[in-house]
Amino acid sequence: MPALAVWTAFDGLLSAIAPLGLAAAVETALVVDLDPAGPPYPGQASLADLVAEGPRRADLVPVKNGVAVLRNGGVDGTEAREVVEALITGWPHVVVRIGDATIAEGLAPVVPVRPLLPGLLAPRAETQCVYQRTGFAANPPGPGPVLPRPRPAFLASLLNGIIARRSRWVAAWRPVWRLPWL
Repeated sequence: MPALAVWTAFDGLLSAIAPLGLAAAVETALVVDLDPAGPPYPGQASLADLVAEGPRRADLVPVKNGVAVLRNGGVDGTEAREVVEALITGWPHVVVRIGDATIAEGLAPVVPVRPLLPGLLAPRAETQCVYQRTGFAANPPGPGPVLPRPRPAFLASLLNGIIARRSRWVAAWRPVWRLPWL
């Protein structure tokens, strides 16, 4: 599957790290930030710049081995759709960070990511989700893979742009690319 959209409704930190983890789970991937209200990614290139230049300029984002990140820059999903579609056709894997699950309709399957919380804090999932373990001991309330808790040092390096692809947390993301997402 060349593109997946990551949606995390309840956790700002998770919305920042989940797309990076999913992208790091494959050899080459681009993270495209379609969530203007989410925590900002660092970087020079922005989706807003590409939108201003038009979808034909999307081929100027070079494909390289590893993870590349295209920060949002203040553009919403409807404005950027043509550019994101062009990026998806030009990259082996694209992870789209979204703040609203409806933005990805017709663009990429949505991968919901939820913190794994106990009891009533963990609403029953209607569809498959990716669950991120937290400091609580809890079983997933629905189907889907459960990610191990990332270590604080790993989180700090990830948020500073250093992606350790050999971590067990990144390895736990690999099967997500092979699952049937709706």
